[in-house]
Amino acid sequence: MHLSEKHLNADWQNPKVVERNKEPGHVPLCPYADPETALAGDSSASPNFLSLNGAWKFHLAPTPDDAPGDFQKPAADISAWDDIDVPGCWQMQGYDKPIYTNSQMPWSCEPPYVPHDDNPTGSYRRDFEMPRAWDGREVFLHFEGVDSAFYCWVNGECVGYSQGSRLPAEFNITRYVRPGRNTLAVRVYRWSDGSYLEDQDMWWLSGIYRDVFLHAPDRVRIADYRVVTDFDEHYRDATLEVGVKVSNAQPGAVAGYAVEAALYDADGKAVLDAPGSAGVEVKRYAYHRVAVTIAVPAPRKWSDEDPYLYTLLLTLKDASGKVIEVQRCRVGFRKVEIQDGQIHVNGVPVLFKGVNRHEHDPLRGRSVTRDGMVADILLMKRNNINAVRTCHYPDTTEWYDLCDEYGIYVLDEANIESHALWGEKDSNPCNATEWAVALMERGQRMVERDKNHPCVIGWSMGNEADFGANHVALSGWMHEYDPTRPVHYHPAENHPCVDILGPMYPTIERIVEMASDPKDNRPIVMCEYAHSMGNSTGNLKEYWDAIRAHKRLQGGFIWDWVDQGILQKTEDGTEYFAYGGDFGETVHDFNFCCNGMITPDRIPHPAVFEYKKILQPVHVEALDLAAGSFRVHNRYFFSGMDGLKASWTLMANDAVVGGGPLELPEVPAGGYTDVILDFGKPAPEPGVTYWLTFSFALVEDRLWAKAGHEVAFEQFALPGARPAAAPTPSRDAVADDTVTFSETGPALAGLTVAGIDLITSGPVFNAWRAPTDNDLCLIGGDRAPVKHWKRAGLDRLACAITAHRVDDGGKRVVREERWAAPDAEQGFDCETVYTLLGAGDVRLTMKVTPFGELPALPRLGLVLALPGEFDCFTWYGRGPQENYIDRNQGARMGRYSLSVTGQQCPYVLPQEFGNRTDIRWLSLTREDGAGLLVTGEQPFEASAHPFALDLLTGAKHTWELKPDGTIRLYLDYRQGGLGNGSCGPGTLPQYLLQPGPVTLSLRLRGFKPGEGVE
Repeated sequence: MHLSEKHLNADWQNPKVVERNKEPGHVPLCPYADPETALAGDSSASPNFLSLNGAWKFHLAPTPDDAPGDFQKPAADISAWDDIDVPGCWQMQGYDKPIYTNSQMPWSCEPPYVPHDDNPTGSYRRDFEMPRAWDGREVFLHFEGVDSAFYCWVNGECVGYSQGSRLPAEFNITRYVRPGRNTLAVRVYRWSDGSYLEDQDMWWLSGIYRDVFLHAPDRVRIADYRVVTDFDEHYRDATLEVGVKVSNAQPGAVAGYAVEAALYDADGKAVLDAPGSAGVEVKRYAYHRVAVTIAVPAPRKWSDEDPYLYTLLLTLKDASGKVIEVQRCRVGFRKVEIQDGQIHVNGVPVLFKGVNRHEHDPLRGRSVTRDGMVADILLMKRNNINAVRTCHYPDTTEWYDLCDEYGIYVLDEANIESHALWGEKDSNPCNATEWAVALMERGQRMVERDKNHPCVIGWSMGNEADFGANHVALSGWMHEYDPTRPVHYHPAENHPCVDILGPMYPTIERIVEMASDPKDNRPIVMCEYAHSMGNSTGNLKEYWDAIRAHKRLQGGFIWDWVDQGILQKTEDGTEYFAYGGDFGETVHDFNFCCNGMITPDRIPHPAVFEYKKILQPVHVEALDLAAGSFRVHNRYFFSGMDGLKASWTLMANDAVVGGGPLELPEVPAGGYTDVILDFGKPAPEPGVTYWLTFSFALVEDRLWAKAGHEVAFEQFALPGARPAAAPTPSRDAVADDTVTFSETGPALAGLTVAGIDLITSGPVFNAWRAPTDNDLCLIGGDRAPVKHWKRAGLDRLACAITAHRVDDGGKRVVREERWAAPDAEQGFDCETVYTLLGAGDVRLTMKVTPFGELPALPRLGLVLALPGEFDCFTWYGRGPQENYIDRNQGARMGRYSLSVTGQQCPYVLPQEFGNRTDIRWLSLTREDGAGLLVTGEQPFEASAHPFALDLLTGAKHTWELKPDGTIRLYLDYRQGGLGNGSCGPGTLPQYLLQPGPVTLSLRLRGFKPGEGVE
């Protein structure tokens, strides 16, 4: 790092300087000219608002010294500059490069200094026309978000400086502008001392990435306001408390002004007979605060289940009654309290069924759109997610508006994370006095901006920034300023400055221990858990069993919501998602940015459906299955079940044999009802399991889903299932039906039916899977299961045939094999018996006996290969999404089909995927219907891939996974569970596949076109 003297004390390397001439933090403001326009809520319709989004001129220099001088002057020639979109991140528009790190900084830490010889500096310019009607008004320039620090100029004069890239920066530019054409210039530094407080697990991206606009209120204006709703002891009647800050920028005092507060319901009808009012008198160049308190009888309460919003209009009038301006605020009547060790909303304890959510778009980076935000919320609501932690910074203001509207609880997190400095005694900002202003400002401005949102149910002081005196001070300010919300901060652990205990990646035993601690009575909400990286998110059920069993456990936020992959293309145009290191970064954290429950382009990973099932608001308990006796639990906190339509379906194996509506009485929130269901009590048949499924769906359209959307299901296997009869020959043989065995290769070398070759490579033993992110456990050292698997040689097993004999006149072949890595002292002895049952019909029984010291295994089973045209994979088992032994609660039994080659690896880093559990039978068929049927004498697991296992194991990007014309069919006794070991507890003991003797019995039958698969 090379630092020149003139930059050692620059604002952007001085933690004591966080702004120059920036306006105090406040709620979002738009000065509407009349109540009608304000009620409609379209800021662009206000004559006092002007968006500056769009094309700006742009120049990028490698260092501040190389940035063009005097570019801010209107006469400067910038005609050769490029155009760039604002809002937008410059790295996503072809400039510079994205850098991904988790905890480390992209350079050697020397706080507060940043590398001067590698600090890309963006210069922005645009002209704008100031309306002539604004002459004589106050004019404010508002940046919603700029990363990481910037100066701005208007008409060549410096207006101010700001850092703190996730909150607005607003400047009063009244004395710099003039009616007509004006020139706005902005210089943005990629790195600043503020970067040390923004060392978050995400891409480092830069630029003016949120909205830019002007607003022009009168010189006497509403400068800020605060709205608090409160209830009586019965949570029936409410009061609306409104505090308004009125500013006077005139040289003389004003008197006789008034602020009126009018409340409207969701239909735009006035709630009050007359608006509340308070008189205003303000000295010259001063502020004055007024308060209005309004009684609101029995308002409709806001919650995640019923996010009902009123609209509050604050109208400022002069002494003659003329409207000066109108400000608009959505109001949700809700009260947050901690009572008896639990967070209550409107007097009711709730559970936070949450996720952590970064702002990320695969094409735009952190510059997210309204459509993208709505897409996130729709996915959350449709999958029973009700809460978001804004990791690890305040989001764009529109996100909170949408959470208010759709009903999402928000834990609002300050833009404070100095992860790389955690534990650094001398330079850690959490204790150093020179950083106190920066930390305090980031927390205070967040609260000031977001204080009126009903969705915000708590404040977080940041993430992974160690813990010290500056946090204690910020907590004190938050509690004093806003006693209506609790304060959270994970590294504080159980310090008294926090109201919520927020463990990170705890074991289930740990949260139960915390909830049972008689010395603490604070609610416990896991700020991060169930690390959802790649094929993961196992054992969610056990977390939620504990949560529902201990009242102080109130849920948590899964890490995290969206894979932070950046869309790229190969030279041949194949799209893929890039991660750390893909842009030539020398310092990066590989694919650790891809740990979301959905893909970067918003396709749910299978883990989403597991979470939906576990979070569902209805639970059906079987009291007596044989008698058809059930208990239906309403797990809503505020709502009855009248908004849901209940039904039931009965299947014999995969065939529907009964069903109908389920009539339920009124079931209040938190209540239950017992029902007796007459489903005919079918007589047991050999090989038939009867499955009873309950479904609960929306009766009417909701903002987030259409009528008929299923919110919950429950499935039961009825008692009395009988085993299938012994296999019998399927049909008479014909001349071109053959089964071929080999003494030197795979025992079953070929299977041909009606002249159709079904197997290109026969079944062989397999104990390896392409490691998942949890198996790799990149931050877990020796905890990584894959290290133990490789030490045992599971990735390079070789076969030694120890016996091969043919019995019963050629109808029975016995193969004995030893599978072990070369020179290994551990492995597997396998005895496989093949019995010919008829034409193209073989029974396979494999007995596996491990020997030596082996770890818990990734899988045990067989793999065989079929020609690529046998691409249709149909199965009767759990589905339709992939599922594993510790992540199959959300997969129901049924019959499903998919295309093997059309089934894409859903994970940014290729890894094991596509498994299904509890399979009874499966088939692989080609277009004409010919194929292979596999039936289990016990439930088994299976998957099919169109490429080799070693390719899946070694691939680093999805574009490398090219089908090679062969289908690999994996038939497993079982795979090991998934767990959360990439950053958290590994697989629970009950889901580990421990080495031990196992038997897998399957029947393989070929069939020709027209025969079907049953």
